[in-house]
Amino acid sequence: MKIIDWYILKRYLVTFFMMIILFIPIGIIIDLSEKVDEMIERKAPLNEILLYYVSFIIYFANILFPILLFLSIIWFTSKLANNTEIIAIQSSGVSYMRFLRPYIIGATLISVIVFFMSMFIVPAASTVYNDFWNKYIRSSKVESVSDLYNQFSENDYLYVSSFNYGEKRGYNFSVEHFDGIRLVEKINAETIQWIDSTKTYQLINYSKRKIGATDDVIIKGEQLDTIFKFKIDDLMPMEYTAENKNLFELDKFIERERMKGSPNLNMYLLVKYRRWGAISTAFILTLIGVAVSSVKKRGGMGINVMVGVVVGFSFVFFDRVFGTLAQTANGLSPLMAVVIPNAIFLTLAIWLLKRVRS
Repeated sequence: MKIIDWYILKRYLVTFFMMIILFIPIGIIIDLSEKVDEMIERKAPLNEILLYYVSFIIYFANILFPILLFLSIIWFTSKLANNTEIIAIQSSGVSYMRFLRPYIIGATLISVIVFFMSMFIVPAASTVYNDFWNKYIRSSKVESVSDLYNQFSENDYLYVSSFNYGEKRGYNFSVEHFDGIRLVEKINAETIQWIDSTKTYQLINYSKRKIGATDDVIIKGEQLDTIFKFKIDDLMPMEYTAENKNLFELDKFIERERMKGSPNLNMYLLVKYRRWGAISTAFILTLIGVAVSSVKKRGGMGINVMVGVVVGFSFVFFDRVFGTLAQTANGLSPLMAVVIPNAIFLTLAIWLLKRVRS
């Protein structure tokens, strides 16, 4: 690479990481101000709080990376334009496409970092972040699921009409065991309660039916403490379950949930596709950022920054809207929910680049 390539690439990377360093303390202060009362009330240990904020930094940076990357490109490219450095570069015979080379190299480096972060480091941080949130912040909130039907092994199925995760209690519970296609045993209960102290399930007003070749055996009772093959999370999968899985764990987890008929499957697929989509995000936002800010404007850097904020938040807005549509029962495909926003902004990037070159 030439000196000018190193110059632009250095500004690209340094500005981006400085932007992260500047915004992270702001995020920590805002988060702490919102959660400090719950932390004090639930007596969260200092070491867990510190570990939470280490994870928060990683989690926060991963979520905001598109906006911060876009703003950093707008910022330093606008300075190059205002100082007429871009005009000087092009006057020396460098074409606009050649001028983009260090930006593409920078986007490639950021994409590689984002890939390994989102696939391996962020899931580990999300585990700590979400565990702390659930233990000290979210525990007082009621979370429930309705009409949950799961296949938790090859021959076993469970159903619960509603399950409250905070109380670890479900209603209208049934579990069925098959031998091939023949039902051989079924257990029903008005209520199922998870007992943490004994790691068992407590059934209230239950009936157990064993289906024989000639007759059935039915056992009824008011209360039964027992164990099952399924886990408590099979009754109420948390939203962040997929976020805690790395690249390889997530694929296995999705296949398991697909087999069980999980109602949250689209949510898990969306997490997977968003991780892969983040790779192209760096390139798309880089191209838009350069196209918007590489021409000197009368309003100066302020106009470019304002445009950058609007475009950056528009990208996040489209991503969240299509993501929400993908999580509905008969909604958009999770893959398309990731592809469509990227396609829209890639089209915008190509149009802006053609406009600038002309």
